[in-house]
Amino acid sequence: MRNIAIMYLPDGIKQVKRLDILESKRLPANNYNCVPLTPRSRLERLLRERELRKSFKNQPTDEARDGSKEGEQCSGDSISENEISGVHKEEEATDTNRQDERPGKQRLLVVANRLPVSAVRDGVESYHLEISVGGLVSALLGVKEFDTRWIGWAGVNVPDEVGRRALTKALAEMRCIPVFLDEEIVNQYYNGYCNNILWPLFHYLGLPQEDRLATTRTFQSQFDAYKTANQIFADVVNMHYEEGDVVWCHDYHLMFLPKCLKERNDKMKVGWFLHTPFPSSEIHRTLPSRTELLRSVIEADLVGFHTYDYARHFVSACTRILGLEGTPDGVEDRGKLTRVAAFPIGIDSERFIQALELPEVQAHMKELKERFAGRKVMLGVDRLDMIKGIPQKILAFEKFLEENSHWRDKVVLLQIAVPTRKDVPEYQRLASQVHEIVGRINGRFGTLTAVPLHHLDRSLDFHELCALYAVTDVALVTSLRDGMNLVSYEFVACQASKKGVLILSEFAGAAQSLGAGAILVNPWNITEVAASIGYALDMPADEREKRHQFNFRHVKTHTSQEWAATFVSELNDTIVEAQLRTRQDPPLLPNKVAVDCYKKSSNRLIILGFNATLTEPVDALGRAGQIRELEPKLHPNLKGPLKMLSDDPQTTIVLLSGSNRAVLDKNFSEFNMWLAAENGMFLRLTSSEWMTTMPENLNMDWVDSVKHVFEYFTERTPRSHFELRETSIVWNYKYADVEFGKIQARDLLQHLWTGPISNASLDVVQGGRSVEVRTVGVSKGAAIDRILGEIVHNKGMTAPIDYVLCIGHFLAKDEDVYKFFEPELPCESPSVPRAMLSKSKSYRPSSLLKFAANKVGTNAAQYKKQRSLSSIEKREIELRATYRDRISQHEGSSVLDLKGDNYFSCVVGRKRSSARYHLKTSDDVVNLLSDLAEHSSSTT
Repeated sequence: MRNIAIMYLPDGIKQVKRLDILESKRLPANNYNCVPLTPRSRLERLLRERELRKSFKNQPTDEARDGSKEGEQCSGDSISENEISGVHKEEEATDTNRQDERPGKQRLLVVANRLPVSAVRDGVESYHLEISVGGLVSALLGVKEFDTRWIGWAGVNVPDEVGRRALTKALAEMRCIPVFLDEEIVNQYYNGYCNNILWPLFHYLGLPQEDRLATTRTFQSQFDAYKTANQIFADVVNMHYEEGDVVWCHDYHLMFLPKCLKERNDKMKVGWFLHTPFPSSEIHRTLPSRTELLRSVIEADLVGFHTYDYARHFVSACTRILGLEGTPDGVEDRGKLTRVAAFPIGIDSERFIQALELPEVQAHMKELKERFAGRKVMLGVDRLDMIKGIPQKILAFEKFLEENSHWRDKVVLLQIAVPTRKDVPEYQRLASQVHEIVGRINGRFGTLTAVPLHHLDRSLDFHELCALYAVTDVALVTSLRDGMNLVSYEFVACQASKKGVLILSEFAGAAQSLGAGAILVNPWNITEVAASIGYALDMPADEREKRHQFNFRHVKTHTSQEWAATFVSELNDTIVEAQLRTRQDPPLLPNKVAVDCYKKSSNRLIILGFNATLTEPVDALGRAGQIRELEPKLHPNLKGPLKMLSDDPQTTIVLLSGSNRAVLDKNFSEFNMWLAAENGMFLRLTSSEWMTTMPENLNMDWVDSVKHVFEYFTERTPRSHFELRETSIVWNYKYADVEFGKIQARDLLQHLWTGPISNASLDVVQGGRSVEVRTVGVSKGAAIDRILGEIVHNKGMTAPIDYVLCIGHFLAKDEDVYKFFEPELPCESPSVPRAMLSKSKSYRPSSLLKFAANKVGTNAAQYKKQRSLSSIEKREIELRATYRDRISQHEGSSVLDLKGDNYFSCVVGRKRSSARYHLKTSDDVVNLLSDLAEHSSSTT
């Protein structure tokens, strides 16, 4: 069973069990054979797959082993076409029985800006293909568990259809699929947005500063081209996608791609990996298109980075810029979890180790040893780039020579600087600066026969590079900011005999992996780097041995192939985890079924929440104006549908909200509906006055002490606020700094529990970013039966309610309202069947206290009145309220004659809920109510 990913086929648990039985027969003895057939946790699943990969890796066929060695000797310094187009042929060498056991491989679609080959047009219908050698190419060539296809740009403009067909055919033989981009798109998307904006920003160089106004004006056009290019990539992926494929998007060129793919098919398995650093949120927030890019990336199922620091920065950006919830596993948005994790890439270490045995490499090594006999060799291999810290490196070397005169004729620094972007002025200035410093150093410390610094403005072939790594005593990597820097890995892989020392910048991603064996330096501290050079050259042999062994073990085990296999394995597991999560969430509401049942019913009840249900979606961080967003407003597209529904005599609408009466009056006075404010404690028909449904003995003595605590934390938490309601008090930190708000909320709760409410009968209800204190028993579910009783009496309702739609974005405490209407749940009233109650007309409604909204008086007056009552009077009121509630409960329940199919409870947003269904956003609520309004009696 070579394809471990088949554990994730959609058929689910039955397949997994069957495959587990097969796997247990073939696995060698290890500690993981005794796990349950279906691993219970995510960690168990990942450990199991890791052992499976190891077992397959340790059982190579003789044919495959011989073939790989022959290929290495033939190609040596490049990756052959056979390796790209025919890696799958290795499987043909397996025995027949094993082939019979193993199902087909899972397909992996690797989507990157560039293909692993570059195309050069030879004629009208012919192309010459040149193989590229890079970390990503070698990483994925080593992954045998998947059937891999490459999708990307071939690096050439092909405007004619004949040329496109010819190139597509040529690339198909190498398992590559081209994406065709015209010159204008390439210029704006690749040279513009990717290289001029995203790449500098991600490496902490900031946005372009020269000609600032002109640059700002082109930001939008370049971003438009970026989105267009990503959509073109998505179109190609969709053309070749088959169900069950894994789509792996790579790097900052394709940050918009996950969103494009998920919009077309939300079941697609999509992963995205960034090969550069991801900057802190303070840097990323300067990007004009910051929000769109972050939103697009989190559409992926799994987001990967080289180091934990980069992953942490990404989660921080999502929380601080998008206002989303960061979790230990990633980022959560409206119930969807995007996993964010670190996957440090490696190299194909065996390729370098085996290359040292090749005759041409041995010849180069011999030549270099003779050339630099008697001198210690230091090496730097970098692209000529601003982030590589080449000037800092050679300045540190100059300082070392100044302070250590005895080393001047005993050490040589070989600096390989591969030119890039020669036509860009910044790079031209960098090259001039480096050449100037090199000339100065050689002029000061060189002789007629030798110079201390050899600088090459060119690349070396693979054999020369391996030889140079092997003879080096000290490798010097001084990157100012680097995603990973695999030069350090390549150096370690070639140092089996020399045991050289690695000096590594702490700003390179590799420092997270090789930090224990390397000498870590701050490249900006020239003095520190110079001192580290001296320490490395004088390091005792036993310390060199220990450092090398640590790094060598890491490089050998954390290979590029292992990196790729781990990422895809975790992506598959993330899908499994998401399926397990969504099984616990309510399914999406079937709108058509809800509308059909609505049409067929004759006495309907619609209960609606307000905040995040009937309001417009707002910026989670309040950038549109916190003051304006503090006042919730009805979604403008709902006024028409609500008008038609509320005018329908066969439909009763109840607006059930935690907001105060003034807010509901302001938004709903024009409609013919029932308004239930403060979790149902206050009620009115819009054509009449407010009444209260709360017990008269409700104790509110606790309010002042809790208010003082809330005032204290509001003063000390910028952009937080508290709201004093008539039956509760709420502290909201939605717009405060995310992390600081959480800390303050924890402290506030501790103050409450140890102080004002320690002995009080109160409920503390925690929302997403709020803390509410209310009297025990105050909830929407507790109030709904009393509300129904008043509605029944007011309308003289005799026909049973045969359709209920309940939609809201309620706190967990208030979700008991969903359970109240469940037909299969037993009635909570005394032992009187609902069928009997529905026929009874002998009950009179409760005499609810009615009072005009403008005659309520202050809270203090009400509390004073309650405190002035004698204990006997309070007891009488309590008994009267209990009796009244019981009657109301019977009457509210009596009108319910629901069948299970005619009850639709919906939570807004995907999350665990007591509701039967969910709607994604308030926009979906608008669409549903609009559909219902079209079939209401008021429109016919």
